[in-house]
Amino acid sequence: MNFWKLISNLKNYRTWVSLSILFNILMAFFMVINIPLFIPLLETVFRPESAPPSAPTDPLSLGNAIDYFTYRFGTFMAQFSRQKAVGILTFFIVVSFFLKNLFRYLALYFIAPVRTGIIRDLRKKLYKKLLVLPMGFFNDERKGDIMSRLTGDIQEVEWSILNVIESIFREPLVLLGSLTFMLLISWKLTLFVLVLILFTGVIIGGISRKLRQQSGEAQSTLGQILSILEETLSGLRVIKGFRAKAYLEAIFDHRNEAYRKVLTRVLRRKDLSSPLSEFLGISIVAILIWYGSGLVLNGEMTAGTFFAFLFAFYNVIDPVKSFSTAYYSIQKGLAALDRIDRILLQPEEKDNDKARPFDDFTSAITYDDVSFKYPGTTFEVLQHISISIPKGKTLALVGSSGAGKTTMVDVLMRFYEIDGGQLLLDGISIHDMRLEDLRRQMSIVTQQPILFNDTVFNNIAFGRNTTLDEVKRAARIANAHEFIELLEHGYDTNIGDAGQKLSGGQRQRLTIARAILKNPPILILDEATSALDAQSERLVQEALSKIMANRTSIVIAHRLSTIQNADIIAVLKEGRIIQQGTHEELLKDKNGEYRRFVSLQSL
Repeated sequence: MNFWKLISNLKNYRTWVSLSILFNILMAFFMVINIPLFIPLLETVFRPESAPPSAPTDPLSLGNAIDYFTYRFGTFMAQFSRQKAVGILTFFIVVSFFLKNLFRYLALYFIAPVRTGIIRDLRKKLYKKLLVLPMGFFNDERKGDIMSRLTGDIQEVEWSILNVIESIFREPLVLLGSLTFMLLISWKLTLFVLVLILFTGVIIGGISRKLRQQSGEAQSTLGQILSILEETLSGLRVIKGFRAKAYLEAIFDHRNEAYRKVLTRVLRRKDLSSPLSEFLGISIVAILIWYGSGLVLNGEMTAGTFFAFLFAFYNVIDPVKSFSTAYYSIQKGLAALDRIDRILLQPEEKDNDKARPFDDFTSAITYDDVSFKYPGTTFEVLQHISISIPKGKTLALVGSSGAGKTTMVDVLMRFYEIDGGQLLLDGISIHDMRLEDLRRQMSIVTQQPILFNDTVFNNIAFGRNTTLDEVKRAARIANAHEFIELLEHGYDTNIGDAGQKLSGGQRQRLTIARAILKNPPILILDEATSALDAQSERLVQEALSKIMANRTSIVIAHRLSTIQNADIIAVLKEGRIIQQGTHEELLKDKNGEYRRFVSLQSL
């Protein structure tokens, strides 16, 4: 089913496919027309010098059509000497084979952009799908496995399925022409051959039964290897610092060995197709020679006609071998497509039917009895959260790790859908807004700066059509302009993978500049300064103070200096808000959780 789903993409390449089909038809025509040319050649070579060609008794009979062609062609060639007749016949055969191979190349030439185009379209579709999947999907998936589907699985599709597209257009035509010729010579002999071919097909189908399952297992194991590799590259400092080299090597070796074993089984089963097909093919030929020679000896068929029948049968065997090899390849490709479809068929983030435009945030953010649990779990991370943040005010979220602080922000940005209650902007449910409009109202600065292997300018602009002056203005507000100017190429400096060429404070200031350039009405700060040293924290805090002025902010932090000036402080514990108020109000409760938090900060 997936195979035909893939083939349906050919409609986008009608011109290329039509040309390929045309040249495949021409190639098949000249491939088939070669067969009857051998009959007069062989008859001319082996016929006694004095014996004229014998006319068929019933030239209009379908079974004698080939004999009649041989007779007429032989009569024409009889006017030449035997040597010259053989020369003319071989010339025709050479020209016919040249045209066959020319059209074969042209068919492949025009199908090449179709093959590469479908792969491009599939990769593009998969990448676009990844961008619109909800965050919950990535909680259950390894990044390495996703990368494997985007690279290895799609490559497997190209190698294993798209390579048989030309066979779909060419081999059936060759089979039809060759079988028609064989039927014209002897329907009994042809029926005998077809029974033998059917028998070999049953054997090949039985051997390849498990190949698809094993191919899927191999690709899944490769995804696990890529996940380990990705985690190793991103965690090298920790690995070296904790001397965990042997531990990681053992894990990698285990997965690598598992991949070797399953891939060995797949390759052995796949590589069995060609020798098995060849052995069964030669066995059929041997049986055919034994059976056909009896017809020649009994006078039911001439030697030249029988040799031409064998040549036609060879033209049948070659497509059959191609089909058997393609069958193995299709199984591997379908296993890869199954893994790709598991992503493409996932439900994606989308607006509901009642979604409407939302232009500007003007009033308040309201959590109204909000509850949430992560997909696939039963524990509620947020339990009946109710709080309102007026426009221009700052809400600070305080609590131990796992209390639900980051989750409150995630559901506001609709990274996850809440299970109960309502989340409102200006009294409108965020589920009744277009996602694009909702997220346009917000910018987020996370604890771990998210930067890309690109220039400083592109990391700050990040998808926005903006000018260098606007980027510089945002960088100055973020206290980043000075260090950027000292870089080798200034704003055109590439900062490396995840900004590794910069310090932690510099990376964080770039993310703040990115948020400033977006200029959203709502700013979310998730532990934005917790990983910085004192000097970097001071510079980042100054930048944050500038951007937070007259802006609605939600701040997640552990440091007292970051939260004590907030307009509202909410203390979370086990998914519930247990206290809320200003810094001074919360300190009055001597037994409260916030007072204990402040006391710990003062130690």
